[in-house]
Amino acid sequence: MVGNKWFDKEVMAFAATISVECANVGVNILYYAAALKGMSYYVFILYTYAIATLFLLPVPFIYFRTSGLPSSLKLPVLFRICILAFIGFLAQVVGNKGLEYTSPTLASAMSNLTPASTFILAAIFRMEKLRMSSSSSQAKIFGTMASVTGALVVILYKGPSILSNSSSPTPTLDWPLYSPNSKWLIGGFLLAMQCILYSLWYILQSQILKICPIELLVTFVYTLCVTIISAPICLVAENNSDAWRLKPDIALIAIIYSAMFGRCYSTIVHSWGLRLKGPLYVAIFKPFSIAIAAILSVIFFQEDLNLGIVMGAIVISIGFYGVIWGKANEDDDVFHNLPSLKDPTHSIKRNNNSLS
Repeated sequence: MVGNKWFDKEVMAFAATISVECANVGVNILYYAAALKGMSYYVFILYTYAIATLFLLPVPFIYFRTSGLPSSLKLPVLFRICILAFIGFLAQVVGNKGLEYTSPTLASAMSNLTPASTFILAAIFRMEKLRMSSSSSQAKIFGTMASVTGALVVILYKGPSILSNSSSPTPTLDWPLYSPNSKWLIGGFLLAMQCILYSLWYILQSQILKICPIELLVTFVYTLCVTIISAPICLVAENNSDAWRLKPDIALIAIIYSAMFGRCYSTIVHSWGLRLKGPLYVAIFKPFSIAIAAILSVIFFQEDLNLGIVMGAIVISIGFYGVIWGKANEDDDVFHNLPSLKDPTHSIKRNNNSLS
């Protein structure tokens, strides 16, 4: 019975996290389409979080009417959520600018660097076990190094087009560092910075949820804080009043979709996964977005699929499976070392021996 409950939680966590990655790919695709039409990413960020806050507005009233606001939601926790909001806002700004310079395919490929940076930070903060003699720890270290290597390949080597929708010939070798397309290099590093910021976000969010394990309420406070923090910055950065006028077009669709799925649903599921499984588990599902983003970008945007992205994505995916294999073996060892799960009669025998 206990084993079935454990298995059900594993399946639920897996399915929910996969659905979030699919939703995030949709956010990247829609934002990219809206940006091509001229939408400012400052407008996108502020409107997205403001609408997400409105969606979650009934949450505190529901808690207040039923059981009251939790005692754990005190000033130190609110301060940490404010820091979390600033990190999340900064990650959004950096990531959206990187996406503007590159493509949804590269953004999804680079997001796979998040497991590596999360593992490094989790090991530093002692949230992940690290024993050099253990095969699971060795696999996680190898996976981390492979992910970093793959990310560097994606950034520094663009390569020839494998699937090209352009009639113009592409060079056999395209190194962004020495090519006219320097924005590709800058965008790649911005996306790498976003991955590191997201890793910090996962670590801090895990700490917050240990103190206040109420995902909906924490998500509402988080989106409210991001809205307050981003409002003055975005209004100053985007001073064109016409940019703030929304019309019934792709920009409005991108904002509403991102508010519902990218901010509300994604943050709630990630918070639940962080509390249930830890930061590394949530981060290691990023590679699933590569194939989806690549296919959609080629179909809808006639984007060229370059060799550098494919090579880097393969190396990062190998690193991903190294980390997930190490994490699975580590969890499997813990599961099998629990007497009540391994042998239901163990605890009964032990109690009988103690009585005799």
